[in-house]
Amino acid sequence: MDKTTPPTVSDRDVYITRAFAAPRRTVWKFWTSPEHLASWFGPDGFHVPLETVTVELREGGRWDLAMVDEAGNAFPIRGRIVALTEFEYLEIRLDADTGVGDLEDVALRVRFHDHGELTRVTIHQGPFTDEQREQTAEGWELSFVKLDSILEEAGR
Repeated sequence: MDKTTPPTVSDRDVYITRAFAAPRRTVWKFWTSPEHLASWFGPDGFHVPLETVTVELREGGRWDLAMVDEAGNAFPIRGRIVALTEFEYLEIRLDADTGVGDLEDVALRVRFHDHGELTRVTIHQGPFTDEQREQTAEGWELSFVKLDSILEEAGR
């Protein structure tokens, strides 16, 4: 697939674009470094133990983690990196245990753009059922609040 032209977004997809107050290389690191990924991934009430995170930053490499809720229940996400352009594009095929059903072979496409002094991140993920799409969109928004807070603190 041509990485410069995004696929069509359907009503079964999550599509989010958001600007972060950090340089693109820094935001990229929060997606590709296990220590940084574990620091923000997952909505409120979840954390990602560092020992569950594996990032093999190459096409065909793994991108795995587990979100753990307050009761100690783990929800693993297993991914395979299918395409990447360093600091610009990351595409992962994911399987996940969501607690309300398994996701299989879901595409996660993440683009990183300079946006003045900010970095714009665009996520296109799917396909999902309606319930999965809503749950995923909410999870991303809550995770991004965490990432905003970490980047703001680091910028002080």
